[in-house]
Amino acid sequence: MINVSRLMVVLLVCLVLTALVVVEVRADVASDKIDPWLLEKALDGEALEYLVVLSAQAHLEALRGMRSRRGKLTAAHESLREMAGATQKPLIKFLEEHDVEYRSFWIANALWVRSDADLMQQLAQRKDVRSIDANRESAMQGPVSKQQAVAAKTIEWNIALIGAPDVWALGFTGEGAVIGGQDTGYDWDHPALKNSYRGWNGGNANHNYNWHDSIHVNNGQCNGDSASPCDDDSHGTHTMGTMVGDDGGANQTGVAPGAKWIGCRNMNMGAGTPASYMECFQWFLAPTDLNDQNPDVGKAPHVINNSWGCPGFEGCDAPDALLVTVRNTRAAGIVVVVSAGNSGSFCGTVFDPPAIYAESFSVGATTSADVIAGFSSRGPVTRDGSNRLKPDISAPGVGVRSSVPDVGYAVFQGTSMAGPHVVGLVALLISAEPSLAGNPDAIEAIIRDTAVPLTTTQDCGGVFGTEVPNNTFGYGRIDALAAVTVANQTVFRNGFETP
Repeated sequence: MINVSRLMVVLLVCLVLTALVVVEVRADVASDKIDPWLLEKALDGEALEYLVVLSAQAHLEALRGMRSRRGKLTAAHESLREMAGATQKPLIKFLEEHDVEYRSFWIANALWVRSDADLMQQLAQRKDVRSIDANRESAMQGPVSKQQAVAAKTIEWNIALIGAPDVWALGFTGEGAVIGGQDTGYDWDHPALKNSYRGWNGGNANHNYNWHDSIHVNNGQCNGDSASPCDDDSHGTHTMGTMVGDDGGANQTGVAPGAKWIGCRNMNMGAGTPASYMECFQWFLAPTDLNDQNPDVGKAPHVINNSWGCPGFEGCDAPDALLVTVRNTRAAGIVVVVSAGNSGSFCGTVFDPPAIYAESFSVGATTSADVIAGFSSRGPVTRDGSNRLKPDISAPGVGVRSSVPDVGYAVFQGTSMAGPHVVGLVALLISAEPSLAGNPDAIEAIIRDTAVPLTTTQDCGGVFGTEVPNNTFGYGRIDALAAVTVANQTVFRNGFETP
């Protein structure tokens, strides 16, 4: 006969042991979810700042075949918002019950949180949390050198070298294209930038939907949450000048002077965090008013310049820290241009997010003689084990003269200076063939296929430098006239090539 009481005790003991095992496993899993730097920092007993990434993430692969740019942006925005709204509610409720400071993101379904170590451990034990990542401040890898401006040459050498004036002669200067820049900020009323700023109508400024500040603290030069564009470093103003700069006189520094630009400050005096970068990407996909309300995907840019990197030893400890953010931005139809980095000249030095991602169109730096700059980072990408070829393309990045705050001009060099040339070319392509808008695949293919092929004696990652593409120049140095010529010779319908 079965002793029911004894059986119940055995079952109860088994349940207790099982529960203990589950708790122990969950504790182990919790530690595995937390960035090691955060675990070490937790020992100090200080308040911690981190990103809670949820397990549930939207998948936007199906949008790739969508023909309408507006439809693609709308579908991406709605899908991402719905996913975050549905899955973050329990987590937000928990945070608010514990009176914890947080900020919600939908671009990658994550939350920025500031708390003590105990609450961080509690979050890590939740099944709806995939990982808890560090949100360390990362210092921008600035220009290799900065010099006082030399005399204006009307059209700067770098602009002429890539053939931009030849495209202007065809009647395409970037009209109809919108460029987004996230950087140290922008001196919006600089003579070279003011007339291209979308927030300026020739008589009045309106910064709603045209400017966002992801830096929320004052630093003495720029107020946090600044209501108008502000540059506390000069780097951002210089990059924008290479994209659109034209003062109507002797200073033609920009590739696409007819394009409009909008901006987001993602760094505090040259230092950003994964959260500040993520916030700018999110704003670009659906720009808002200055109160961060009433998002409008119709005001999203066609292309975003990213002349910055997030080093692993500082902000982006995990190589995929910004991967979902960049992937979702591109899936929405926005070209993501990223400077390759200034860590050359060895192989495998394209090392920092977001330049390492397949979804980023990464740019190396060349000289006026079409020689690779010594500082320009080389591929392949080893950090994520992909051995991916990088950079994708190259552009002038040595001795580039452009705008700086307070009506000035200066000569900088770095891959930060190269990337904006590619952004300007994207604007020229969309101006020449508007149906390319929203189709990063087609735009990037045209730029790659029409580049001036460049080779080197340096072999990297099993790819000979004499091959094209290679891990030094990618597919070569951009050629604006050749790219626009191909775009004009190909018939596109709603962003898709047709016979």
